[in-house]
Formats: sequence, C-alpha cells, structure tokens
Amino acid sequence: MSKIIFDSGISLDGFFAGDNRGPANPMGGASVKIHKWMLNQKAFWEYLGMESGNEDGPDGKYIRETIARTGSFIMGKRMFEEGEVSWPEDLYKADVYVLTHEKREPWVQKGTTTFYFINDGIYSALEKARQSAKGKDIRIQGGANTIQQFLNSGLVDEFFIHIAPVFLGSGIRLFDGIDKDIYDIQIVEIIPSDLTTHLRYKLRKK
Repeated sequence: MSKIIFDSGISLDGFFAGDNRGPANPMGGASVKIHKWMLNQKAFWEYLGMESGNEDGPDGKYIRETIARTGSFIMGKRMFEEGEVSWPEDLYKADVYVLTHEKREPWVQKGTTTFYFINDGIYSALEKARQSAKGKDIRIQGGANTIQQFLNSGLVDEFFIHIAPVFLGSGIRLFDGIDKDIYDIQIVEIIPSDLTTHLRYKLRKK
C-alpha cells in the first residue's frame, strides 16, 4: 500500500530554500549549499542519466532506495515553475501532479514523465497520484508550502530530512505553521555522513 512521504534537505537553522526564489534563482540560490552531499554521489547522476560523482557509499544506497520506492510525485506550482526551464527531459520518470490554478494540458515528456496540472486541491492530486503509484509511495516533492499543506491535513506517513552543516540565516522554513498536535513522531533511522545528516521519521495521527 502506498505511503505518503517527503524527502527534503534543510540548513541547520531550518531553511528549505533561500530568499528571492524564482525560475532565475531556484531555491533562492541555496540548492548547492543544502544538497551538496547529493552532487558527490554516482547514484544521483545515474538518476539524471549521466556519469559523474566520485562516491558510492551509504548516501548513494539511500538515493537508490528512495528512487525505487517512489511511484508518483506531487509538487506546487512554484517549484514546477522554477524547474520547468532547466530540468532535463524525463527527470522524474513517473507521473507528477502539479498543484496550480492554471488550466493546462498534460506535459508529456520523452520517457516516462508526464506532468498533470491539478486545479481542485491536494485531495484530488493525491487520489490521482495514488492511482499512478500502483502501490509504490507518493512523494510530496515540494516546495515547503505544499509539504506544509499535506502535513497539516494529517496525510503524511513518513519523511526524510537531510540536515546540511550550513546556516542560511533567512529564507523559507520547511516547518513554519505546522500544527503541533496532529502527529506522534518517531525517529526510525539516523545515517551520518560527511556533508549531511540523514534522519527518517515515522508519523502516526493522534
């Protein structure tokens, strides 16, 4: 049965992205600072269909496992707009449901990625993503506001946080505005690494 998950990097002071996000400045310029650990991993570049990276250890194993368990994605319009101009063809290799007020026909890419544009809320996107996932997990890709909507609706089963050893000082916090009374939260796994600390949490509604 599909789980609803998210998998996000943050800074030590809790920021998901920097200031002034937009297509010309994805993640407010914070991507390399927060996700540097991924860029060293062969598994990350394999996912992009490229040969690069100089490491293939526990971090790479984690990347492959997360890719393998994911059957569909949900993301917000803002994240989609930032990536649309630069993402390679067939990046997600699955159906992606974009939460937006814009009415738009599906964007069918080469390979197995199709973007669907959902105008009637997170529950509609979730129902469609569940059908696409075919028993695999549904990953809430971001941005922070979209993750917050799913958390505050009591829908998330599990999440992964990668804490980079950097301070951003300002930007968009991942857990702003979260209802503290919805879940009991359990730490399931901690994976230390040179450039991040991986944490996996299981959530159960109270």
